[in-house]
Amino acid sequence: MDSSNSAEIAHDHSPFLKIYKDGRVERIAGTEIVPPSLDAQTGVESKDIVISPETGVSARLYIPKSTKESQKKLPLVVYFHGGGFCIETAFSPQYHNYVNSFVAEANVVAVSVEYRRAPEDPLPIAYDDSWAALKWVASHSDEWLKNYADFERVYFAGDSAGANIAHHMGLRMGTEGLVGLKLDGIVLVHPYFWGEEAIGGEATEAEKKVHIDRLWRFTFPATSGSDDPYINPAKDPKLGSLGCRRVLVCIAEKDLFRDRGWYYRELLEKSKWEGVVEVMEAPGEEHVFHLMNPTCENGKAMLKRIVSFIYQGDD
Repeated sequence: MDSSNSAEIAHDHSPFLKIYKDGRVERIAGTEIVPPSLDAQTGVESKDIVISPETGVSARLYIPKSTKESQKKLPLVVYFHGGGFCIETAFSPQYHNYVNSFVAEANVVAVSVEYRRAPEDPLPIAYDDSWAALKWVASHSDEWLKNYADFERVYFAGDSAGANIAHHMGLRMGTEGLVGLKLDGIVLVHPYFWGEEAIGGEATEAEKKVHIDRLWRFTFPATSGSDDPYINPAKDPKLGSLGCRRVLVCIAEKDLFRDRGWYYRELLEKSKWEGVVEVMEAPGEEHVFHLMNPTCENGKAMLKRIVSFIYQGDD
């Protein structure tokens, strides 16, 4: 092998990853993983499940301490991690810790989905993997889910690219449905939506816009571009088919994707969808701030709002 070739960069998508000319993928962030555990502080217990040995699709399941004390079935949250479709995993420390805290605070059962990532497995594979995970959840085959989860009170949630996935899984529930799951709502945190035409503050961030356009094409080589319905809900004729009655969009004031979150609400309200969409904006915060500093005041406020949103469904 030509050693000079192995050190030469073919694609630089810092701060996410680099691709070398010999085909090697170097992930710069989101590579660390932690095992499932019984968390001493919260009492939340987690375990890992292989959903498909053929594809490697798997999940980390979480149950709160209360399941040991009560027979009452709890809301089920299916969580999709972020990372631009190319970094991070359901098993990374920040996602494990966040979902752990989420489960403790909300008193819910959670399934954190581990889907395949680009560039080794380009989009739309992550969407197909996520749907396969939902089919597995709907099969009621796991003992924890069967014993503790209320399949009539299901929520999809995710941040960034994971919020994009949660949205598309919500659409698929509306167009195809899944016997065994009743989707009540979706929670989109700093959703990764985009478009060819700049809106709001995007117009002053030309360099970042080019970077996001490039990253999208890199993770989805077969895409039609940044107006692909997978990333631009405004171009999706199926938008009105969202398969739940409630949506919570959490955005951050200093996040480049902020205006897309507000625009998403506008689009949903103008579509034939008949549900209710709420938006919560965190002042002075950046993209996925809650993962970097989960105990900050805005992070705690956002988690409380999500918990409130889930239990509104019981009214």
